[in-house]
Amino acid sequence: MTERQYVKLTKEDRVAIITLDNPPVNMVSQPVVTDLQSALEEAWADDEVKVIVITGGGQIVFVAGADINVILEFGTPAEAKEIVMQAHELFQAIENSPKPIIAAINGHCLGAGNELAMACHMRIANNRAMFGQPEIGLGIIPGFGGTQRLPRLVGKGKALELILTGDRITGAEAASIGLVNKAVPGTEVMKTAVGLAKKIASFGKPSITAAIEAVNEGLVVSLPEALEIEAEKFSSLVDTEDMREGLTAFLEKRQPKFQDK
Repeated sequence: MTERQYVKLTKEDRVAIITLDNPPVNMVSQPVVTDLQSALEEAWADDEVKVIVITGGGQIVFVAGADINVILEFGTPAEAKEIVMQAHELFQAIENSPKPIIAAINGHCLGAGNELAMACHMRIANNRAMFGQPEIGLGIIPGFGGTQRLPRLVGKGKALELILTGDRITGAEAASIGLVNKAVPGTEVMKTAVGLAKKIASFGKPSITAAIEAVNEGLVVSLPEALEIEAEKFSSLVDTEDMREGLTAFLEKRQPKFQDK
């Protein structure tokens, strides 16, 4: 595996665990983004990896946000937009990943950290972690997808409340509004996230990828168009070995042995 300064990549069965490690608060910077992109590309290229978990080093912070000093150094709006668009490209790649990506949010998840987590397919959080988009207090707005992904997850009204006040909510509150899938005690975050990842990894890769594509592609078109996408994704699976194995195992009352074919 490639050595990186700010990101560590390990494997556990069919699950890749990517750990952001930029003490003391895992601040997002260009080198961190570069290392994260590199780790993701390695995990995507590894045929043994079926699910990816992203977490933060330590137990206090998942990712505390973007490096303020970098923002202060923006010389022009064009320069700022270039940096923002680079982050958008990475987060879009995460959202569109054919391999499910789970954010294991072990600590505070603020600003760019929350935007990274929202780009992941699922989120497991420490129930005491703090979530928020505090950019309004800095005279700016979320720029790494927060104004778009947050309302899609929690609704327009709640998203605007969080964005316009900069208020923070706990992991438990985040679960209650749909920002995260589940909130658990801090010591259970990785166990729960990796357990979820391993459960998903036990199923066939063709159906996992088709499900992600159907949901992602369907959300940006009308319902009739989305149903057509679903029909295409469903029908593409009927001649796979995994479909035959899954149906046969069900009829024979045994656990399927998927081969990702």
